[in-house]
Amino acid sequence: MSSPEPEVTEVLVVGGGQAGVAMSEHLTQRGIDHIVVERNRVAENWRTARWDSLVANGPAWHDRFPSMAFEGVAADEFAPKDAVADYLEAYAKAFCSPIRTGVSVTSVRRNEHGAGFTAHTSEGTITARYVVAATGAFQNPAIPPLVPDDAPLTQIHSSTYRNPDQLPAGGVLVVGAGSSGVQIAAELRRAGREVTLAVGPHDRPPQRYRGRAFVWWLGTLGLWQAAAPAAGSEHVTIAVSGADGGHTVDFRDLAADGIRLVGRASGYSNGTLTFDDDLAANIERGDSNYLAILQAADAYIARNGLDLPEEPEAHNLGPLPADALDPIRELDIAAAGITSIVWATGFKSDYSWLQVDALDERGLPRHQRGVSSEPGVYFLGLPWQSSRGSTFIWGVWHDAKYLADQIEIQDSYLGYDGDGVPWNFVPKAPAARAVNA
Repeated sequence: MSSPEPEVTEVLVVGGGQAGVAMSEHLTQRGIDHIVVERNRVAENWRTARWDSLVANGPAWHDRFPSMAFEGVAADEFAPKDAVADYLEAYAKAFCSPIRTGVSVTSVRRNEHGAGFTAHTSEGTITARYVVAATGAFQNPAIPPLVPDDAPLTQIHSSTYRNPDQLPAGGVLVVGAGSSGVQIAAELRRAGREVTLAVGPHDRPPQRYRGRAFVWWLGTLGLWQAAAPAAGSEHVTIAVSGADGGHTVDFRDLAADGIRLVGRASGYSNGTLTFDDDLAANIERGDSNYLAILQAADAYIARNGLDLPEEPEAHNLGPLPADALDPIRELDIAAAGITSIVWATGFKSDYSWLQVDALDERGLPRHQRGVSSEPGVYFLGLPWQSSRGSTFIWGVWHDAKYLADQIEIQDSYLGYDGDGVPWNFVPKAPAARAVNA
């Protein structure tokens, strides 16, 4: 019995989160035939891989796609996680995106005979001239191999943390000082838990300064447009919070609320956790980043003659927390009453399904602005893909536009018939799309 013929499309987009939805919009607008496959639901990670109280860290006027506003969330409010998922789902429906949910991709390989690629999926085979890997870089939880699985502790990653009641009674160590780590630590402390927070290197912009949100300042000062991280800061997290109406993270405040601060977690042996002697340096680095933005903002206001309220008190940080001046280097977990660890330590990529020459020896994408080393393969949703904003909803939209342009240009070359007629780079008639609200 012969195998069914593969389905044919121009572009196969793998992943139906914010990256896949954005890519689909731009392909739809250009009239480029495509299919989006998503192994779960649209924006599934926003629904089931986030804690219950999570909200976006930027205001709703900014953390969205350009052509549709949030419904039911005021412009200066911070959208709850389920509202973000609903938004992305509604956005895809607004332009009739050809998304197929519940479809897993097991492999993508270049065709041996003929152009393009063949994808094997849980619902059959698809051939496509182009493939866009829109699964992003945040796929598998990354937990450092510090504490063995058989240690007398409950260990979970932040992606599976939901609320304080999920954890057994007792103290909690939260490892990671980015947005997830500080928000989870603060929530656990408000629930009455004894909390220890391991703080690594981080940046911490002001959530709001002189009447403007940090997202506005990063844009105005050209920081969103930075094409690459500063040397040595490639893996530095950002500590900023939209929780409780949005606030600037300050580790002094966390310490004043009763959270024990320690340096970066570095080891475990015989029931004892060890930490680096870098807490003060990490807090001071974050302070320097914070103050640099305030100073740049002040200079911008003065230079452009803006009438924005002064905020001199924002520059007064106060002394370092006592934990930073006399750092804890070791903690006996039993004596400290710690029964759980929440690893807010980020994610790893998994492109094992993408069996083409587009990955380096570590399994990471080889690309320039998402255009891979394998002709016809593109990546979307990567950190610093084109700028600092590439992993944000609005940033991935602009990166998707660039990739759609590249695909359209390639199609235009293929359409040249050799008669000397100038190439046609004019986009095809746009299809229906989301309408700005």
